[in-house]
Amino acid sequence: MEVSEPLGDGELNALFAASWPQHGHTDFAARLRRSLLWVAAFRGDELVGWVNVVGDGGVHAFVLDTTVHPSVRRQGVGVRLVRRAADEAGRAGARWLHVDHGEHLTGFYERCGFAPTAAGLRWLG
Repeated sequence: MEVSEPLGDGELNALFAASWPQHGHTDFAARLRRSLLWVAAFRGDELVGWVNVVGDGGVHAFVLDTTVHPSVRRQGVGVRLVRRAADEAGRAGARWLHVDHGEHLTGFYERCGFAPTAAGLRWLG
């Protein structure tokens, strides 16, 4: 696993297209400029997993876009990505790591070390 290794839009869009059927082309470069860090997993030269962490400039950081290629799901890649991201966020000064997710992912994030909490969400679009 690599931390904040340079990645291009092509690699990330290919991973997201394979992982999420509704994915449309995204300008990941703009997102990465605002990231605290990201962790990438590779099989050979192929990007097969990725998680992004953004920070608030203080003690809070947020896990976003945890994505694992379908060909390597259920092999522990996602858990290792998120745990590594948590370790790196702590080294970068974060003390609280947040994640929002669908109910079906509660078990996954518990395996990553998160405890369920109530959180608010508001659509702004």
